[in-house]
Amino acid sequence: MILNYIWIGFILIAFVIAVFQLIFTGNTQIFTDIIQAAFGSAKTGFEISLGLAGVLSMWLGIMKIGEKGGVIQYFSRLVAPFFTKILPDIPKNHASLGSIFMNVSANMLGLDNAATPMGLKAMKELQDINPDKETASNPMIMFLVLNTAGLCLIPISIMVYRAQMGAANPADVFLPILISTFIAALTGLITVSIFQKINLFNKTVMGTLIGLMVFIAAIILLLSRLSKDQIAQYSALTANLLLFGIIVLFILMALRKKVNVYESFIEGAKEGFQVAVGIIPYLIAILVAIGIFRASGALDLLTNGIRWMVIKLGLNPDFVDALPTAFMKPLSGSGARGMMVDTMKIHGADSFVGRLSCIIQGSTDTTFYILAVYFGSVGIKNTRYALAAGLIADFAGITAAILLGYLFFH
Repeated sequence: MILNYIWIGFILIAFVIAVFQLIFTGNTQIFTDIIQAAFGSAKTGFEISLGLAGVLSMWLGIMKIGEKGGVIQYFSRLVAPFFTKILPDIPKNHASLGSIFMNVSANMLGLDNAATPMGLKAMKELQDINPDKETASNPMIMFLVLNTAGLCLIPISIMVYRAQMGAANPADVFLPILISTFIAALTGLITVSIFQKINLFNKTVMGTLIGLMVFIAAIILLLSRLSKDQIAQYSALTANLLLFGIIVLFILMALRKKVNVYESFIEGAKEGFQVAVGIIPYLIAILVAIGIFRASGALDLLTNGIRWMVIKLGLNPDFVDALPTAFMKPLSGSGARGMMVDTMKIHGADSFVGRLSCIIQGSTDTTFYILAVYFGSVGIKNTRYALAAGLIADFAGITAAILLGYLFFH
């Protein structure tokens, strides 16, 4: 229901702003730009879905091997003590716990291509135990919000873009990104726990969170002693080695149980293709609305309004030029990435605004995209408070990113 209002709101706001531009500025090109953006976004959505079909087929094929080899069940038992506390409605040792763990781990390593298929598989398994097939269950919402918070330990892609844009030290944003994305994830966890009346003050949850904090601190300490080239090299090597190690482990465990690995892969790959086809309408719908909203000039109008307000309040408005990345991030990953690169191109990769846009880019994930794809893949229509909780986590992460930007680079 919320997505329905959001979708209509984007279209109507874009129409009103376009009409005002036509009347008061004589901009006759505006409606042409909007229609081109709509068609372009629809094409982009379809192309993303086609590209996702191959990745989904591969990873769900691998996951099926892991499932039949017993590895997923092992992961389920491994993470059960923590996840059963924050996801109390999931039966003990349910298969979805293993898929959730794999998804969260892939996200933390910055492996987006692996995280999405694992996340969609987890959502499908959660749908199997969902009593109301059109309404998001409590575990679905918690899982989705943890995804939208986008906890990532190693933001490889952002450092690569900074290097391409000529940054003197592409890895200088690593620490503020790590802190801001952790704040976003923690905020998302707390927000959903309040909605669902989950008690986080127990030994298992607090122990896990404290352990994660110590682990992040250890990573920060380790990477602070490496050069920028070593950080990029070791981060990429670690992530890819772990990923390939998981594939080999799944195959070896399947062979140990005398599973037909090839047939298992094909079985999972077929499921992946079906999922990719199923999300096409949902993905195109959200991307078209975002494209129209952006092309109408609504985003620029919002940014300029905030700049005026900040100046009137007597505050430093330097951060405002990085806000387009913040506004676009919950809507579109590729759009936010484009905003980040454009900001670095205009202001410089090592400028305050250039660095801040990178921190914002890494602070959270694409809430609307994830909500549309994950819930769309299992036919959820009533998302309840999932969007609100996801946006609260986004706001916390982006606010932290701005404050950290001032702390580290202003």
